Order: sequence, then C-alpha cells, then structure tokens
Amino acid sequence: MLDATVESRILTALNHEEGDRVPIWDYIDNHSVVEAIAPGETNLDKAMVKVYHTLGIDLCRGWGSAFSPEQDGITGEKGEWQIAGQSYWSTKKPIASIEDLKQYQPPRVDQAWLNDVFVPFHRARKEMLEPNTMWVPGAGSGFHECYGLMGQQLFSYAIYDAPGELERIMETLSDNCAAITEALTDAQLCPMFFIGDDFAYKGKLLFSPKYLRKTFIPMLKRCCEIVHDKGQKVIFHSDGYVNDILDDMLDAGIDGLNPIEPLAGMDIGDIKKRYGRNLVLVGNVDCSVTLPLGSVEEVILATKDCIKAASVGGGHFIGSSSEITPSTPVENIFAFYDTCREFGRYPILG
Repeated sequence: MLDATVESRILTALNHEEGDRVPIWDYIDNHSVVEAIAPGETNLDKAMVKVYHTLGIDLCRGWGSAFSPEQDGITGEKGEWQIAGQSYWSTKKPIASIEDLKQYQPPRVDQAWLNDVFVPFHRARKEMLEPNTMWVPGAGSGFHECYGLMGQQLFSYAIYDAPGELERIMETLSDNCAAITEALTDAQLCPMFFIGDDFAYKGKLLFSPKYLRKTFIPMLKRCCEIVHDKGQKVIFHSDGYVNDILDDMLDAGIDGLNPIEPLAGMDIGDIKKRYGRNLVLVGNVDCSVTLPLGSVEEVILATKDCIKAASVGGGHFIGSSSEITPSTPVENIFAFYDTCREFGRYPILG
C-alpha cells in the first residue's frame, strides 16, 4: 500500500492544489547512481526501487537498464515491453519497403496474455515500489508504434505513397493499444495512466499538424476516453515541441503533459499561464545539457527556476525533461533531487 503522505502529495498536485511539497516524477537510466545507492545489488529491479526511494521520487513510469560503462555499445531487441513473446516497442523493424508495408498485418494483442501476464507485470511493479513510490502504468495510442515498424523516413514516404495501407495498420495498432489501456485501467492500479507517443523534435513537429489531426488525435482520443471512463487521468508524453497541436491534445482528453522539454522550445511558465488548471505539468528540468553537463550550482538554479515557474498553486510534478541519462554525474543527480525536496516545499519561496 502506498504511504498516505505520498499519496496525498500526488493527488493534491493532480487536483491543482498545494500539498506539503511538489511531487517528484522521473525515469532513471544511470549506472552511477545505482552504484552509489545500491552497491553490489545484482537484481536491477531491487536496485532501482532502492534508488527511487532514496532519492524521494514519488511516482514513476519505469526505469532504464542502467548499463555500466563497460557495456557501452551493446544492443539488443528485447526490452520491458517484450514479455511472453509479445512485442510492441521492438527495435526490429519488420517493414523495409512500401511493398512490405502493403503486405504487413500487425498481430492482434492476445487478451489472455494481457490478463495473465501483462497486467500482473504492472501489478508487481506497483507492489514493488510501495510504500514510497507510485507506479504509473501506461502504453501508447499506436501512432508512434506505427512509424516505429518502418522508421521515420519510410513512414514519411508512405504518407503520400501508401496512405490507405498506413491507416489500415494504424487501425489494428489502435485496437491493440485500446485493449491494453482497457486491461490496465480496469485493474485500477493508479489514478493516472501514461500514454507515450513521440511525434516532435526541437522547435517543430515531425509531422504536419493536419496529418496528426487526421491520424494521431483520434487514436489518442480513443485511449483517453477509456481512461476517463475508469475515473483516471491521462498523463501524455512526447519529447520535442508540441505547442502547435497542444490544444488538439487537450480536446482529445489529456490531463497532463510530459516532459515539457525546454531546449525544444517548451516554456513551462508560459504553458502554466496559458492552461492553468486544465493541464498538469510533468517534468521540465533539462536532461540533455543542464543535468549531464552543468555544474552542481547550475543544476540547483535550474531546478529552483522550474519550481518557481510551474509549482505555485499545484498542478506540477517536477522531474527531468525526459529521463536521467547514463551520462549524468552522480553529484548532479543528488543535487537535483535534494533541491526538489527542499526548495519544493510549500509555500514556494522566491
């Protein structure tokens, strides 16, 4: 069971109110901090739970493999989403040409696998992280998965050369993601549900707003409706600059936005002013330059600036602008979370 103080802190912020302090949300993929906090622990899951609890991370959507420097360059095709033979975010691309695309039929998700393997996996994560950290289950809407089957270049050609075939594949992937969302939200594991679909880069979208409104937005809306029907809220993730379609995502039903990447042009203070109580803001402390390359003093300053811009009045889960990467020095990691816990106490002081 989740600690009552942690639960209250999260739910208060989720409802755009001030609790005892700003909740911390993050995703850690860093070997150095694992070695610093859980030296000698050979079980990655146990090590990461200790890391999250020690750093005071209140809620998370997962963690990375935290490879050691000696393992740099090693690649593979299996990840946490490849369970019991089912693969949804595989690195292997089965579509290499327009002809492949025309012949490809995505496998349908197996309901028995969802019930017997996938949901228990998430329940185990939830129980593993309690009492100090809330597990936020999630999936995609199917859009990112579609272009992941072939890569962005071929996908971009197919938008014009085989639009009907793309939409056929998206329909099946949307069905799969809806089934996954239904199963996980039915289990009532969390008051929130994480939907991740990357479609943006620094300063711009990867695809036109018109195309996203035609394809991605209906897929997102379908999943949001399932989540809302279960009384839960949607935290949506896309890296990059998403402002050009943010209103459409709100209309589709998102309740929160992650990671609000500052170097992509996402100004969390501006978004707070524009959307106020209509959007929970999640993340924002730069993980590509400030956290891995900045000094401890620069990390502390950036963290305080983020809190001052976004945390007053609630509605903010502070965290990195995507994840704590393998290159982030351990002293910066400790400085970041120490500042989140200490400076993030309400009332926020200037």
